Amino acid sequence: MRFKIQLTKKPQGRMLPMDYQYYIGAWIYKVIGNADRGFAQFLHSQGYANGNKKFKLFNYSLLDFGKPVVWKEKSLFEIKNEIVSLKVSFLLNDAAEKFIIGLFNNQQVYLGDKFNGVGFMVSQVERLPCPGFSGTMVYRATSPVVVSSLPEGMKYARYHSPGDEGYDTLIKNHLIHKYSTIPGVEPLSSGSRINFSLGGKPKSKLVVIKPYTPQQSKVRGFIYSFKLTAPVEIHRMIYSAGFGEKNATGFGWCEVVERD
Repeated sequence: MRFKIQLTKKPQGRMLPMDYQYYIGAWIYKVIGNADRGFAQFLHSQGYANGNKKFKLFNYSLLDFGKPVVWKEKSLFEIKNEIVSLKVSFLLNDAAEKFIIGLFNNQQVYLGDKFNGVGFMVSQVERLPCPGFSGTMVYRATSPVVVSSLPEGMKYARYHSPGDEGYDTLIKNHLIHKYSTIPGVEPLSSGSRINFSLGGKPKSKLVVIKPYTPQQSKVRGFIYSFKLTAPVEIHRMIYSAGFGEKNATGFGWCEVVERD
């Protein structure tokens, strides 16, 4: 279930950090928490678990703010547009539509750190139509797709490039694990086919999470187009919960390009 949130810029600030994804996720947690603190805490601290893996089952896009002025030396965007938009998705049933719209309507948000940021007011929330799904779909990732592993004996995760050997297997395993955490779903059949193929040249992007804090970290993902053959249920999950890892931090937002 996807929603488009229209944000009207307030007089408060005009310079947005380039690595702003984390602040959107923090705001979404806050909005949910104001309505249902228990559910927000569950999403933040636990998620839906499958063994050692935990999934939050929501995702959001990058902001659509037109063509900004880029200040590369300061890692800032200067936002010129008065109206910007954001897409948010949740793996929830249709009955939650009014609940989600009500949560976000008329909310205020400040996106940024203690040095730079922009204030917005939510001026409109609308549900987006769901595309038809088929067994084979072509997607374009518009925010970086993260795929990682933790080698034995290593403290930090290794972020994989689509060119790495075994990348498609990591993708497949992650999709299966994530799907198995969805409450009440029928298990995938043992013969389910999942086939990932890259389209075009991937673009690497390093994103800073929680900048200027003791918890600061860096995550590497890749922006690319891809074709995926999988059960329709997997495609629905990607549409509502994102592709790859760290979807609740704004990674792995994908748009449908075409379907076979």
